[in-house]
Amino acid sequence: MFVKNCWYVAAWDHEVLADTLLPRTILGQPVVIYRRADGTPVVIDDRCAHRGAPLSLGRREGDAIRCMYHGLKFGPDGRCQEVPGQDNVPAKLCVQGYPVAERGRWIWIWMGDLQRADPALIPDAFSLKHPDWRYKPGYLHYDTDYLLICDNLLDFSHLSYVHEKTLGGSPNIAQSRPEVTRMERGLHVTRDVRGTVPAPYHARLGGFTGQVDRRFSYDFLVPGVLLMHAHVKPSDTPDDDMSGALRFHSCQALTPETANSTHYFFMQAHAFRLDEATITESIYRSLCAAFEEDRLIIEAQSRMLAATPDGAMHPIAADLALVQFRRLLQEMHDAERDAPAPPHTAPVKVNRPQLAAHP
Repeated sequence: MFVKNCWYVAAWDHEVLADTLLPRTILGQPVVIYRRADGTPVVIDDRCAHRGAPLSLGRREGDAIRCMYHGLKFGPDGRCQEVPGQDNVPAKLCVQGYPVAERGRWIWIWMGDLQRADPALIPDAFSLKHPDWRYKPGYLHYDTDYLLICDNLLDFSHLSYVHEKTLGGSPNIAQSRPEVTRMERGLHVTRDVRGTVPAPYHARLGGFTGQVDRRFSYDFLVPGVLLMHAHVKPSDTPDDDMSGALRFHSCQALTPETANSTHYFFMQAHAFRLDEATITESIYRSLCAAFEEDRLIIEAQSRMLAATPDGAMHPIAADLALVQFRRLLQEMHDAERDAPAPPHTAPVKVNRPQLAAHP
């Protein structure tokens, strides 16, 4: 079940350099991502309209791509510009293109109705490019349905067990009850954990010797974007005293590759000791170690579900947020399915102009 009328993260900016032709499959569709000469990102289908060779194995020529099988050249609008050995270029020799926008350091793609591609719907991952925050970008590939990863991010009770020796460190997290609020295109989740032991890497970073209070406060937005403020501070200080706190902002985005595989773009930015590169690297390594723990259990869960298709999953109280989010996705999917089909003015799909990049 894919919702198409929303923005998906297609790549980090550093994955698409001046001469890059980046192949990536999104929602089961192979695409190629590259940049025009002015740096504006472009996304078009990766399949040459002639004999189906990957355009990502071609070469950049100005703003166009030359297929290196039989030499057809396609512009950033998806239209074929040249066929070696013939003067006329048939109108059907085109590939589908997609609205694309660059915000912060993420390149976003819209896979749905072109008329609904509103850049205002792109989530505000502000810390991706903000002078008050430092981070190192990360990427993981999962061999599982992206909804299982959404479930994981919507229920932080797993930190007490999956991440017992990394991000968690205490059963208090699972014992605390989150507040869940429905938003127009997602959920807001807040979980306060008081009087707990610091996670191992928090103890290293903050030098905490006693109990701490932790807060996780995040928006989880369609299609699967987490934007979270989090902090850790000594329990014996007032709630509004952040002088001894470790403050983080996390941006994570899930993009389905296929029904059974997922692109996972992530980072955790810090607002303390900004000039110490070793701190940024330490946070990144701790996050990678913890996310590998997630991947191990979620991919094992996926294999078990595939092996036992008749088994039931029984809900518990901790499932509140993930149940609401799946319901929201189902509502949006059903609305897309039931919407009137757009009029067909041509026998093939023709790419529309790309959206301009924004800072």
